[in-house]
Amino acid sequence: MYIYIFHKLVGMNSSDRELQQGWHLHQQKRYPQAESVYRKVLENDRSNANAWCYLGMSLHDQKRFAEAVEAYRNALAINPKFPIAFNNLGNSLRYVGDIEEADQCFQKAVDLKPDYLNAYKNRGTLHVWTGDLERGLRYYQQALQINSQEPELHRNLGVIYLLQGRFAEGWEEYRWRWRVGDLVRPTTEVPVWGGQDVRGKRILLSAEQGLGDTLNFVRFAKSLRELGARTTVYCQPRLLALLQLSGDQFGEILPNNLSFDPGRFDWQCSLLDVPDVLKMDADKIPHASPYLRAAENLESYWQSRLPKVAGQFRVGVCWQGNPDHQADSFRSIPLRCFETLAEVPGVRLISLQSGFGCEQIQDWKGCQPLEQLPSNTDQSSGAFMDTAAIMRQLDLVITSDTAVAHLAGALGIKVWIVLSYVPDWRWLLNREDTPWYSHARLFRQRQLGDWPEVFKRLRHALSQEIASAGSTPIEEAS
Repeated sequence: MYIYIFHKLVGMNSSDRELQQGWHLHQQKRYPQAESVYRKVLENDRSNANAWCYLGMSLHDQKRFAEAVEAYRNALAINPKFPIAFNNLGNSLRYVGDIEEADQCFQKAVDLKPDYLNAYKNRGTLHVWTGDLERGLRYYQQALQINSQEPELHRNLGVIYLLQGRFAEGWEEYRWRWRVGDLVRPTTEVPVWGGQDVRGKRILLSAEQGLGDTLNFVRFAKSLRELGARTTVYCQPRLLALLQLSGDQFGEILPNNLSFDPGRFDWQCSLLDVPDVLKMDADKIPHASPYLRAAENLESYWQSRLPKVAGQFRVGVCWQGNPDHQADSFRSIPLRCFETLAEVPGVRLISLQSGFGCEQIQDWKGCQPLEQLPSNTDQSSGAFMDTAAIMRQLDLVITSDTAVAHLAGALGIKVWIVLSYVPDWRWLLNREDTPWYSHARLFRQRQLGDWPEVFKRLRHALSQEIASAGSTPIEEAS
């Protein structure tokens, strides 16, 4: 997180005005344009530590982390007592994998500025992401001593508690996310549901985060209907067709780019807040599946395109999530890691990847081809409509933590979900199963960043799976 306030700059000369112009561009997420402004300042004055620091910010937000590190080092070479530069350098070092130096940078930042809230917060996140949850929690608690009402800190605590399976504490802290400022409810005219009797009441259930979250949490519309509520799911337009295939089990489905009459509803609630209000823990999560369906006409179409062949085990694979997700560098997997699966006798690998990540296919070096779906897949009927029908033809799906994992789980497809060392909170810790999907199996990193070890286990498990399915004899474990 960046905190940089212009009125603290000494004076307002022409360079300062240019930096302010660049910062305005940065706040608009026009990072390349901001970078150009900062570089122009540095052409005239390479000793401007502020300009180097700003340049580092724009480079970091373009995911050019190594360049950002260099820019921050330049700023600190000019001004070694620059707490903001130390904090930001720590953030960029985290992404290039230099955990020890990143930790030292955050320490230097608080040495220079003992009440530096964001340095404590970022230091806590550093250790949470790298698996030392207890150490991360300690730094969050220190940050709360500086500001006990900091919403992002409470939200982060909620995520950790939920990951640890401490649901009561987790839900309470996770509610603070509504105060962070990046979430907006669909209306202010309908009261937020807090657990009141829902029998006969009309509840607007809104999608809050990504497509995968909606696929995961839409099950709770059914839970409320079983309690007597009349529900309307207000979701991303791309998911409209898929959710409507499930009949009336979720109630009415409305795209969230469509206005509505607030007077129609007695309550509103985010889909992600329903399990909180219902006080659910891992043992109470409704995991009956399938609760989503594929279109029959598309199933028939893809059945003819992907026919079952004797001795062949069809596996759909997906490796890349949304690159804008803050944890994408941890949860997405290089496609080359899947090449070892192509060595398993009897396997037929089919890419379920779309958009980002597809560019890696050109570098595929597996001993068998990775089949690609047509470019118009999911384009005509709606998001995941073809993919859902394709999954129904497969024997197994192997995927990183993306919406594809939730789609497979919701369809009742056998899915193996490959997780980073510190996964998303819903996957909990130290278990191979999940309370969310009865047909899912989790494969976790045992060390931070060690995908090869995970895929060694995956290859062996896949060989066993194929053997148990009778497709081919089991291969010997290497």
